[in-house]
Formats: sequence, C-alpha cells, structure tokens
Amino acid sequence: MKKQLYIFLLIGFLSVIFESGAVRPFITDDARVVGYRLGQWESWLRFDQHSGQYWHMLAYGPNDRLELTLGGVFGYQHEADQKRALSYALPLIQTKYLIRAYQPNKAPGIGIVAGTFVPGGRGAFVPEGYGAFGFLMISQCFGEQENVLLHANLGGGYLFDQATSPFALTWGIGTQIKTYKGFHLVGEVFSGDPYVPGVGLSYQAGFRHFISDDIQIDATFGSGITGAERLPVWFSAGARFVTHWFDKKK
Repeated sequence: MKKQLYIFLLIGFLSVIFESGAVRPFITDDARVVGYRLGQWESWLRFDQHSGQYWHMLAYGPNDRLELTLGGVFGYQHEADQKRALSYALPLIQTKYLIRAYQPNKAPGIGIVAGTFVPGGRGAFVPEGYGAFGFLMISQCFGEQENVLLHANLGGGYLFDQATSPFALTWGIGTQIKTYKGFHLVGEVFSGDPYVPGVGLSYQAGFRHFISDDIQIDATFGSGITGAERLPVWFSAGARFVTHWFDKKK
C-alpha cells in the first residue's frame, strides 16, 4: 500500500511540473483573473511531517472581469503513532471578480473573492462543516516589466458547524520580485487560509518562474509562527497552465 502511494504521489508531482498549473502555493491572491474565454489549471503539492496534499483548481473566465473556479484536494494524513491514511475533500467553489486591473507604476488593482466548501470527502482533509469565505485583494505593480508586485488581502471565513469561534479573520501581505528574465522571488506573511480553516500566523518564501505567459512553476517552503494549531514546516511545489481551447471554440 505504501509503495503504491509513493508511486502515485511521484506521478502526480511529475504531472504538476511538466503539464499543469499555480498562483498557489502562494496563499495571498492577486488582483488578476484568467481572462475572457480562457481556462486555467492550477495544481500544487504540499508536504509536511503529518501530510502530503495534492491540490487541483480548474478555472474559467466567462468575461474579462470574472473567474469561476472549482477544486479539491487529495493525499494522505498521519500522526506519529498512526499509519498513513488516504484522504480527500471536495468540492471547493470560488468566484473572483476584478474591479480594476493593476498596471505598472499606476493605481493599484482591486478584486474580490467569494467562495464555499462542503464537508464532502473522506478522512482528515474533510472540513468540520459547511464553510464560506471572502476577501478583498489589492495589488500594486512597480516597474515597466512588473519588476515588483505587492499584494494585500483582507477578509474572513465562517465555518457553519463549528461549535466555537466559527468566524475567522484572514489577511496576508506578499511580494513577487523579478530577478532574471522569467525568474521571480516570492514571499508572504499571512494569517488564516481561506481554503483551510484554523490556520494561524505563518510565512512562506520561494520562487516563481514564468516559462511563458501560459505556463509557470512555483516552489516554496514555510512554517507557522503563532496560533493554537501552529502549522509545521512545509514544502510545496506547483504549476499553472492556461489554455486557449475555449477561445478557439467561438
């Protein structure tokens, strides 16, 4: 069983790096949408001492300002005295609306996100109840080649079946710095993850490389700083792939 799991995760990792799509693993979102009649596949792996997670998010842009996303996660979870247990959770549904796009050296871009997830699936990844989240995002761009991007998010999440403290404030500040051609350094500090209730103050840093306008890859490491359930050290790797297939179907 363990051998099959390792092979499965290895295949998933290779498919991420060579085929697919992520704005994630970056938690702080930017004021940008996929675009009119474009599709997007974001996918990322995340490993820590307790779990291995494989996320997929499929998005579509019905117009230049709206982005509709459907996603989920599967992988394994284990504690020190337990065997690895397969787990998955879905669906996660998200809508993103772009109020104003950001441009180099001009006024910040602004967008809003609203989403929900349900207690569907199996194992430790399944949330305790139905959840909803929303946040405002602001992105500022400096340099004609988008040399420096700054992102700020502020919002909250609500877990309907949680007995205590069902509402949680979420916020994050992140940056992306162009270093050489398509290679960028990234870093962020955030409190709360809209997709995962209960996350405390944390940070992560790494890189993002734009292979083309339609393909990019990411890798980060991070750790919890404070919180009742402080996150362990983690490593993540992902990719983002944009397809023009829908646009060609006009």
